[in-house]
Amino acid sequence: MDAADRQERARRVNAAWTAPLVYGAVRGLVRILLWPYFRTRTVGRQHIPADGPVILAPVHRSNLDSLMLSPLMRRRLRALAKESLFKVGPLAWVIASLGAFPVHRETADRESMRIARELLNDGNLLLVFPEGKRHEGQAIGELFDGTAWLAAKTQSRVVPVGIAGTGEAMPTGARLPRPTRVRIVIGPPIGPPEPKGARSALRTWTEGLTGALQAAQDEAVVRARA
Repeated sequence: MDAADRQERARRVNAAWTAPLVYGAVRGLVRILLWPYFRTRTVGRQHIPADGPVILAPVHRSNLDSLMLSPLMRRRLRALAKESLFKVGPLAWVIASLGAFPVHRETADRESMRIARELLNDGNLLLVFPEGKRHEGQAIGELFDGTAWLAAKTQSRVVPVGIAGTGEAMPTGARLPRPTRVRIVIGPPIGPPEPKGARSALRTWTEGLTGALQAAQDEAVVRARA
């Protein structure tokens, strides 16, 4: 094992030891600072299963989205994060402590998908943005079959989440968030596709997720404007 491998192993061990403390601290800060700042209101938190493998599938409009979702449940939320965030030492440590792991956006990242499957097979709650990247506006972007594939392989329930306000609070390029009202709507969980279903079945299931996600987003927008 060379020096780089030893350093990486040490970082992972330290993150594993400190992860619950860091995650609890960050979730608490979001709850007492960010939620009041954005006058956050939530609907449907009871729809998030208390145990078992679950994919939390929100819309993606801002870098705030992941943080704003962390206080929704007591369960620790694991997440996929873009690889570039892990290239800065201190930031990499914080992100790893928060339960995230790197994903290559532009390529088929088999290692990330393998880790995601392991996390779900171990009964974790995993955050996955079905749209893949941030979008503007309230219409749901095209969903690829990655969420359907993960749900099918791990037999995980999928919970659609609409988020209104974060895109206006911190749009692309903004350095500081604006005090915009945020509303989060959690829809009922969706059962997974058949584990050995055809690709066409995954596409049909994904179309159903698109509809559920759009419904949750539409409700969030209405509540934000009320």
